[in-house]
Amino acid sequence: MVNITIDGQKLQVPEGVTILEAARTANINIPTLCYHEDQKIKSVCRICAVEVEGQRLLQAACSYPVAEGMVVRTSTPTVLNARKNNLELLLAHHPQDCLVCGKNGRCELQKLTQDLNMNKPLRYEVETRGFPIDNSSPCITRDPNKCILCTRCVEACNEVQTVGTFSKQNRGYETVVVTPYDKKTVDTPCVGCGQCVQVCPVGALTIHDDTDRIYKELINGKILVAQVAPSVRVTIAEALGEDPGTISPGRLVTAMKQLGFHQVFDSDFSADLTIMEEGYELLDRIKNGGTLPMITSCCPGWVKFCETFSPKELDHLSSAKSPQQMFGAVIKTYYAGKAGVDPKDICSISIMPCTAKKFECLRPEFHDS
Repeated sequence: MVNITIDGQKLQVPEGVTILEAARTANINIPTLCYHEDQKIKSVCRICAVEVEGQRLLQAACSYPVAEGMVVRTSTPTVLNARKNNLELLLAHHPQDCLVCGKNGRCELQKLTQDLNMNKPLRYEVETRGFPIDNSSPCITRDPNKCILCTRCVEACNEVQTVGTFSKQNRGYETVVVTPYDKKTVDTPCVGCGQCVQVCPVGALTIHDDTDRIYKELINGKILVAQVAPSVRVTIAEALGEDPGTISPGRLVTAMKQLGFHQVFDSDFSADLTIMEEGYELLDRIKNGGTLPMITSCCPGWVKFCETFSPKELDHLSSAKSPQQMFGAVIKTYYAGKAGVDPKDICSISIMPCTAKKFECLRPEFHDS
């Protein structure tokens, strides 16, 4: 343990932690942008700059290790001016279309401008890169103009998912995050897992939005039949301010019907179907010498990963559809018959926590039933 002082507070923290980690143990807020607690330290945005007594220059709190007797100041005029200047430089290279951005209200850059009271016109001329928006993927929308080069997506895709869809190109002011050979996302090894979207702090990577398609089907008089994943059923209440774990399927169904859905089902029904199908398949493989171990095919992300990177292992995957696809087939067959409606008049919609499901429902082999 070492003894340090941050903004006048005397702290005892483990040797080797960073100033940022030490400050958080005392609830001292140091703003960050490129930092992510689940990733390596990058120290590229310099928003977390602080004064360290005895150091001539400001230091990045996310990467600077503590030492015995260190004195740190996080909110001096020099520090605040440096943070604002760094933020202005980022904003001068960033589109100013917050109101129509997919990350509006959830953008870390937007929140930072509010926290630092950036309420005056920028001192620098705004100059965006002028790249085209990539809507080719059914899972992810990519706007390179909004990228702040934090490289969170690069690490998530390359080192965690081991897919390699993103990498840095060029140096200095010309640096950009690109796909292999500048291909469209749909033409890359991307498996649609969405982990890049999960870590992107701005609107450079967002989930492909299909909301307008639902409104269009409603206007066209289609019968909207929805299946809702169990995780959505639980977390929707938390997103609306309820305690974590609150179960509110009644309110969820009521709200969806008020929005225009005709029927709302729970995907746990088709999850049970999947268990039965995969269970019988496993027993058959064990009895008749089939390929083992058998791996569930519930996740379209890892099915695509296996197809792309390990096609020799495909025989290990179950031949059963995922719960989403099973329910889609049941809605267009069993439910349509019970309800006495033409399957062509039904628009089957699934509300899922998984971006890869968007890719899965477009696969041609599932365009049956």
